[in-house]
Amino acid sequence: MLFKALTGGVVAAVMGLSISMASAKTTFTLSTPDPDGSEITVAAQKFAELVIAKTNGEVEIKVFANGQLYGGDPSAGVRQLAAGSLDMLLLSTSLYANFNPKFTAISIPYLFDSNKQLQDYLNGPQGQELIADLDKIGITGLGMWPRPFRQMTNSKRAITGPKDLEGMKFRVPNNPLWVEFFKAMGAVPTPMAFGEVYNALQLKVVDGQENPINIPVVAKFYEVQKYATMSNHMADGWVLGINPAKFKTLTADQQAVLRAAAKEAEAWKVANDATDAGKSIALLKEKGMEVGELTPAQHQSFVIVAKGLFPKFAELVKDPAFFDKTLIFVGKK
Repeated sequence: MLFKALTGGVVAAVMGLSISMASAKTTFTLSTPDPDGSEITVAAQKFAELVIAKTNGEVEIKVFANGQLYGGDPSAGVRQLAAGSLDMLLLSTSLYANFNPKFTAISIPYLFDSNKQLQDYLNGPQGQELIADLDKIGITGLGMWPRPFRQMTNSKRAITGPKDLEGMKFRVPNNPLWVEFFKAMGAVPTPMAFGEVYNALQLKVVDGQENPINIPVVAKFYEVQKYATMSNHMADGWVLGINPAKFKTLTADQQAVLRAAAKEAEAWKVANDATDAGKSIALLKEKGMEVGELTPAQHQSFVIVAKGLFPKFAELVKDPAFFDKTLIFVGKK
C-alpha cells in the first residue's frame, strides 16, 4: 500500500509537471492583410518559424492571412491590436498614417531612390522615432520591414507618363497622399478596401490599381488587367506590432527573442523580395499581361509631378521638422 501510495504520488507529480510544461507554451495569432502567397504573409510565416525555433517551442505564432481576424478593415485592426482582441498585426505604414500622420513621410512619391535607402531609413533615427510613437496609440512595435516599391496595372493602355493616366479610374488606399498624387496626374483616384479591388476591376468600377508587383500575382489581377507599368512610384513599409499586455506576458528572454526574430525575418524578406520580383514579372507576362519598363525620361516625368507636390505632402505629414529630417536623410534637401 505504501509503495502504491508513493508511486501514485510520483505519477501524479510527473503528470502535474507535464501539465505545467504544456501550459507554459504561449501562442499568439499574427494577422496579415494579404493572401497566403503574398510577400508579407510569406515573411510572417518565416518570422513564426524563427520564433518557435529560437524559443524551443515555448512561443508559437499562428499566422492568419487576408485580414480575416479583423474583418478586412485595417483601421479596425489597429484599434483591435491596441485593445487586445488581436495579439499581433503586420500592417503597412501607410495605413498607420491614419493614426500618426508622420508615417505619411515613408510613402511620399519618388522620395526613395532604392530599396536599400528605404531599409536604411526604416532602421535609422526617423524609423525608430516612428516605432517609439506606436506607444502613444497603445501598440508595441517589434520592427518595421521594407515593402517592395509599388507598380501600376490597368485595363486601358500602357502607361509611359502621367498623361496616360488622364481620366483613368484608379483604386488607391484610403490615404490622402495617394489621392493627391493620382489626382495631380489627371487620374480619378478611388479609395477602396483591398478586399473589394478584384471585383471592382472585373466590373470596370475602376480601371486600374497600384501595388507591389507580387500582389497582381497572388490576387490574380492578371485575370482582369492587361497592362503593368514598373513605375516604382511609391515606397511603403510594414509595421510588426504586438499588443503591449500580451508582450508583457513573455519573459525578458522571450521578448528579446521576438525582437531578434523580427530582425532576422526582415533580412530574409529583403532577399526573398528581390528574388520574387523577377518571378512575378515573368508570371504576369505568361498570363498575358504586357509589362513595361520606364525609360529614364519617362521616369523623370513622374518625378516632376511628385516634386511639385512636396509642399502639400509636407502638410499631410503635419510635422515640419520630421519632414525636413526625412528629406535630408534621402538627400533631397
